[in-house]
Amino acid sequence: MSGTLFLLVSVIAFAVTAALGKWMIPFLHKLKFGQTIREVGPSWHKSKQGTPTMGGIMFILAIGVAVLTAGWEDLLRGSRNHLYVFLFALVFGIIGFIDDFQKLRHHANEGLTAPQKFLLQLAAAIVFTLLLRKDGYLSPDLYIPFFNIEIVGIPWVIYMIFAAFVMVGTVNAVNLTDGIDGLATGVTIPVMIFYVAVSAWYGKSDLITVSAAMAGGPSAFLIYNFHPAKVFMGDTGSLFLGGAVCGMAFALDLPLVIPIVGLVYVLEVLSDIIQVVYFKKTGGKRFFRMAPLHHHLELGGWSETKLFCVFSGATLILCVLAFWGVMYRYPM
Repeated sequence: MSGTLFLLVSVIAFAVTAALGKWMIPFLHKLKFGQTIREVGPSWHKSKQGTPTMGGIMFILAIGVAVLTAGWEDLLRGSRNHLYVFLFALVFGIIGFIDDFQKLRHHANEGLTAPQKFLLQLAAAIVFTLLLRKDGYLSPDLYIPFFNIEIVGIPWVIYMIFAAFVMVGTVNAVNLTDGIDGLATGVTIPVMIFYVAVSAWYGKSDLITVSAAMAGGPSAFLIYNFHPAKVFMGDTGSLFLGGAVCGMAFALDLPLVIPIVGLVYVLEVLSDIIQVVYFKKTGGKRFFRMAPLHHHLELGGWSETKLFCVFSGATLILCVLAFWGVMYRYPM
């Protein structure tokens, strides 16, 4: 049954995204919703100037269709976990949409201010955590993968602070990963397939629905986003995917799995932090050729295709290991 559900939902999301791409990319061109390339990026990225952005709308709409089509029976049974995950990711997608629209409106590479984005993301994280707690999907315990032990009875205030930090950090890490063609998409697809496998193993059909849709939609988007990209997802798509990555982890009550399956996201953020701190401490010297990590490797001679294959392949391996690390949580 879980295999059939996975195929149904992922095919719906894939087909709708692929179909929307045929119409939406020319439409974005017509609206002149083209990406503004940052001056500080690799010089050859200038050729991408004007590539349509906000393409994340394609897979967001498709995922919504798939979740509502295949998940209505779970809703009738009173299960709202999958709906919460989708709406949580959607809120981040809306934040990204506002940010993208502001950039396009002002013909700049900066939209919402950092404090504005942080406060909106923090509010979304707090509301999502409260909803999961209210409906009993989230416990104040932290399961440690591979060791099969739990840190139990964490005070809710401390857990809320932890959850907000992890959620906001994860969302922005995924956003940072979206710096070359197909990278954020290619890294996130195996993470979503991991969530499908864990949801099936734990017997959570509602979460199979949303994670399968979130694997299928971006897979079709990759048709248009793989190098050389015909469209970019924009902050609309990358913030949505970030919300999906952390939303699924918390819905499964497995937040500590994020740095394992999302190691690429973590390394991207760390490289950026190290670069900034080192630059300030040394009076202008750089630790990396350019941050984040994918730009450092790009300037070292790695092609965008090689980066996509290595980062996505590494994530797939990490997801397989992570599944082994969480499969014994509940006695079979």
